[in-house]
Amino acid sequence: MQRRQFIMLASGVAASGLATLGPAPAGAQSVDVEAILRDPAAPTGGNPKGDLTVVAFLDYNCPFCKKAAPDLARAVREDGKVRLVYKDWPILTEASVFGAQLAIAANYQGAYEKVHRALMAVPGRGVGKAQMLKAVQASGVDLARLDADLKAHADDISALLRRNLAQADSLGLQGTPTYLVGPFRTSTLDYATFKEAFAEARRRQAAE
Repeated sequence: MQRRQFIMLASGVAASGLATLGPAPAGAQSVDVEAILRDPAAPTGGNPKGDLTVVAFLDYNCPFCKKAAPDLARAVREDGKVRLVYKDWPILTEASVFGAQLAIAANYQGAYEKVHRALMAVPGRGVGKAQMLKAVQASGVDLARLDADLKAHADDISALLRRNLAQADSLGLQGTPTYLVGPFRTSTLDYATFKEAFAEARRRQAAE
């Protein structure tokens, strides 16, 4: 995957509010909602039978993703009825791609979120491959299995990353993090506003 320039969301990143998902931008490919919500290869968390789906487009070198990660995890855990879909979207550095590959490979042993948390906990935006690997090693994941899955599923992992990229392009996304919360798109970054977004999405769904 080619490296792409990161376009930071506007200065109101921490409280940008909710934007309703609209049609694909001119020139973009059509939006396949089902593929975005239910790609069988995409790692998931939360409640698999939840009444609300949240899709998170993330990069392991994105400081805003790292800042939000604990709050998102807490909000999903405490809500108990949110299905969380992870979209590894490594657009910042070549090391970001490496981190995404490690996390997705860990999913084959049921350890995606363990590796995800470890990578999100590494501070800074210029985290290299060596730092990422060290964090993954400290996470307690089965490293021999991870290495084997990286090799055995290399084509599938690359295909998933390409699908994530295509889905982000179809939505006109410009930077990480981006969260799809029901019918809304937001760059919410704190616990309280995640909770508000969940509640507003449910209100919109109930009204439809």
